[in-house]
Amino acid sequence: MKLNLKNPIVFFDLETTGINITNDRIVELCYIKVYPNGNEESKSMRINPEMHIPETSSAIHGIYDEDVRDCPTFKQVAKDLANTIEGCDLAGFNSNRFDIPVLVEEFLRVGIDIDLSKRKFVDVQNIYHKLERRTLSAAYKFYCGKDLENAHSAMADTQATYEVLMAQLDRYPDELQNDVAFLSEFSKMSNNVDFAGRMVYDEQGVEVFNFGKYKGRAVKDVLRTDPGYYGWMLQGDFARNTKQVLTQIRLRELIK
Repeated sequence: MKLNLKNPIVFFDLETTGINITNDRIVELCYIKVYPNGNEESKSMRINPEMHIPETSSAIHGIYDEDVRDCPTFKQVAKDLANTIEGCDLAGFNSNRFDIPVLVEEFLRVGIDIDLSKRKFVDVQNIYHKLERRTLSAAYKFYCGKDLENAHSAMADTQATYEVLMAQLDRYPDELQNDVAFLSEFSKMSNNVDFAGRMVYDEQGVEVFNFGKYKGRAVKDVLRTDPGYYGWMLQGDFARNTKQVLTQIRLRELIK
């Protein structure tokens, strides 16, 4: 099966120093860019995270400090990478919750504010969990009938994610449509306002907080009744994108 595409779509996977979206860094990034005509291009790059890679993380992905010591930093590859994904939809495995927020955080950290507001995000894990509920290795075995070699190698995981989506489209013709807009909507687990999901849209399309003492409260109402909460979040350990979106909402409400 060939993906029905209106825009190029970039399947990608990250290996990182850890699972903290705000503080951890990328050590490997691999992608497969699929064009509407079916052409593909792929690339794998190691990245110097400019911090120690914890041994617990290295034990998972097999990348150690010495492996990336002479590799470029994210700042050195950021502009080329931003150009690569410009105008593209994005896909991955657990990408809505992890890979996309981490990638956006890295871009913001080096001063590149990429606009993904019109992009579609297809999370193959969410499709799998909604229909079968397992891991990438199990998904690959289930849908593709093969064992996933080199699991937690970014390129192997990226290729497997691409193949699993193709197999999902074949297996569920009645449930899934070969359309990125449909797949993006279907693979959402929540309707996030910011990539980290600290704010979400409620059923009426209103931005509400998704954590803490104001969980479920409209962001604009909290900013009005407790203006100090805005300052607390800006000084807190929240993702740059979360702070950016919160500021946009605050400015929007101030000029009304």
